Amino acid sequence: MQEKRSDLAGPGISTYEEVSKVLPENYKAVLPPLKRMEALYMIKDFIEKGLAEALNLQMVQVPLIVREDSGVNDYLDRDGSRTPVEFPAGLGLPKRIEAQVVQAATKWKRMALAQFDCAVGQGINTDMRAIRKDYFLDHDHSAYVDQWDWEKRISEEDRTLDYLKDAVRKIWNVIRDAGVMAKTHFPDLADPKYPDFPEELKFIHAEEILAMYPDLPRKQRENKLLETYPAVFIIGIGSVLKDGYPHEMRAADYDDWITPSTTINGEQMHGLNGDILVYNPVTKRRHELSSMGVRVTKDTLKTQLELSGQTDFLKLPYHRAILNDEIPLSIGGGIGQARTYMYLLRTAHLGEVTVSIWPDELKAICAKKNIHVLE
Repeated sequence: MQEKRSDLAGPGISTYEEVSKVLPENYKAVLPPLKRMEALYMIKDFIEKGLAEALNLQMVQVPLIVREDSGVNDYLDRDGSRTPVEFPAGLGLPKRIEAQVVQAATKWKRMALAQFDCAVGQGINTDMRAIRKDYFLDHDHSAYVDQWDWEKRISEEDRTLDYLKDAVRKIWNVIRDAGVMAKTHFPDLADPKYPDFPEELKFIHAEEILAMYPDLPRKQRENKLLETYPAVFIIGIGSVLKDGYPHEMRAADYDDWITPSTTINGEQMHGLNGDILVYNPVTKRRHELSSMGVRVTKDTLKTQLELSGQTDFLKLPYHRAILNDEIPLSIGGGIGQARTYMYLLRTAHLGEVTVSIWPDELKAICAKKNIHVLE
């Protein structure tokens, strides 16, 4: 059980000995670095236009920094283990503004729907940049994060699992089509040792995966599942499962993981959220692309904060705005840009498609395997 408990919050592999086992031997990048950048920006443009059309989204500006006392920053989990970069801002002020670098724009986006006066069915997308200093830095986790953080206004009637699934399918079709487009323009990407991108996602609840692999911790369950289904959407991440643990920790104040959503074999399942995961044929393991969900109402917000022991958050401006019906009901998510490029461009390491800082130990492992990261 300790292994399950330790697998709940922190992403990453946690030791460089294990990272070395994951990274492929005798690796050769499909595209050279400059050509890879050309393909990357073609994919970026394709996905941004595709998401705009599929989900009725408008690209908007997004903050890099927010006020600490706003409650808008994303804490990513609910155990308090990942904290944002903080600093005072405003030289010459009697009291400087306590600012934070965003970890994601999850909460800001929902407030921004009101700021941009979005109608039901309209939404926004952002080219979000963030710092997550408390990640273990491995082949697919970086301290520097780029995401398409999107949010869409919905009605009360839209708060269903079917509505969520429809949005997930549209997102997956855009991502897959981007990969097909890239292979057309860069034929080397059609390397026969890599399978085609799956046409469809398998929808499966976290409780079903637990029933399939009851003795395995979360990441190992996902790896086993993806051997059979190479593209999946795992529903209900954050709610406590039959073994007494959630599939993974999920923050209590954005995704709704407590609402009853579906019945499987006569049993009630919970959660209007989930993650898109794919099998990465380069690393031969799980690869997360997106986390998304229907957002909390004022009632589910209070319930989830109570379950998480975080009711003190209710005094913050963002949370009060939900309680006072000042911001709209919504659905939204984050799609990892570098993660998506890594998957579609068949790279072994995030550092081949994004520039960041990497530990010397990790760089040494990569060098031995002919993996060249960007710095």
